[in-house]
Amino acid sequence: MFPALTFKGKRVAVFGLARSGLACIAALKDGGAEVLAWDDSEPAVAKAREAGLPIADLRNIDFKTLDSLVLSPGVPLTHPAPHWTVIKAQAAGIEVIGDTEVFQREITGTGAKLVAITGTNGKSTTTALTGHVFKAAGRDCETGGNIGTAVLQLKPPVKDRVYVIELSSFQIDLMPSLRPDAGILTNITPDHLDRHGTMENYAAVKARLFARQGKGDRALIGVDDEWCAAIAAGLEGATEKVPVSVTRDLGEGISAPDGILRHRRNGREIAQIDLRAMPALKGVHNWQNACMAYGAAQALGLSIDEIIAGMKSFPGLVHRMQEIGRIGSIAFVNDSKATNADAAAKALASFDTIYWIAGGIAKSGGIMPLIEYFPRIVKAYLIGQAADEFARTLAGKVEIEMCGTLDRAVEAAARDAQRDRRKGAVVLLSPACASFDHYPNFEVRGDAFVRAVSGLAGVTMAQGGGDHAHQS
Repeated sequence: MFPALTFKGKRVAVFGLARSGLACIAALKDGGAEVLAWDDSEPAVAKAREAGLPIADLRNIDFKTLDSLVLSPGVPLTHPAPHWTVIKAQAAGIEVIGDTEVFQREITGTGAKLVAITGTNGKSTTTALTGHVFKAAGRDCETGGNIGTAVLQLKPPVKDRVYVIELSSFQIDLMPSLRPDAGILTNITPDHLDRHGTMENYAAVKARLFARQGKGDRALIGVDDEWCAAIAAGLEGATEKVPVSVTRDLGEGISAPDGILRHRRNGREIAQIDLRAMPALKGVHNWQNACMAYGAAQALGLSIDEIIAGMKSFPGLVHRMQEIGRIGSIAFVNDSKATNADAAAKALASFDTIYWIAGGIAKSGGIMPLIEYFPRIVKAYLIGQAADEFARTLAGKVEIEMCGTLDRAVEAAARDAQRDRRKGAVVLLSPACASFDHYPNFEVRGDAFVRAVSGLAGVTMAQGGGDHAHQS
């Protein structure tokens, strides 16, 4: 936590009493601002009032007496209609910003460095990986934002402290002063159109990550989708633009279509890293995350050897293709976050010899979209409500065992994998289903998998950690 000194003596309304809002209230108060806090949720207001926070009903406040409105990122700014606080702020001619803007103003001029990461997919892993690489190299690094810790709850800015921050489009929308030393845009696919109205608007918000960058700053942009490619093509000025691709080899930029990261500048290869050797970075989508993390770390002065060491020791995000243990050469991978077929496809595409644990409450379409990956599956161990439906889909294509519960599936898969002794064998929990038949959420399901694996004879458990994403 650190005080928001740039707001000293100002009168600031804070709307939204969730995690980031509460952190912002504390930072503004500690920095000497007069704070008026409110929320549309009566229970949230009552709880905040009991905690002694500066509650004021903003419906009855003259916004012309305010300097700023700090809006929770989850509150509509433009679509489907501006929130009533936004309308009042606009009528009064005061700024509408987010806690991330307060953060940006506080770190500007301190000598601290900012790595800002956004994109529809991959940003949480990229953020966690980038932060891990800096910390593993001994750098003073704070990681937060949309991935977990609210930005104003991080340690205060000092010279050379590196902030690795995940930003959703909602947060960027409320961050007009955003200027990262290294900005990362992973990809753009249709999402949050209820909030942004159109894909054009959504992409334009993402592009603002680079709008204020200049000499000495680096823009890392995935160019494997048309929206990001267009943003990269339109980027001009003194910023160092570095395109990133995992679908094709780039003569200029960073690419890894075959799992070998190659960084080329002015026609010369300046780095090469074999990403296939990184235990927590399996699959093409993780190669993109690694390319981005490399680009940011290299921009801020880490050596190739430091980056490689950090990537090798990265444990992965909890419940996302996270290797949690081994029996001999057999890996046990927790991908409980895969609650639908699209998510499970990334895991199935990343391994060749799979003992697959699947099932729960099936989403529309079940596992039919995964047929192309069936040849990679040695055997499927089915659990939960979807077991019968999945068995029908797999019949005649993949050997199956009806296990019912997760602990029985783990035992059966471990038994078969040890018996078969196949090279590269992976016992993979990637359920392609919601968890609600047996567990309250995918995290609890993933934890149950970890417990079941830890009880197996001869298992060596890995160290792990991470956070979960919220918005894009």
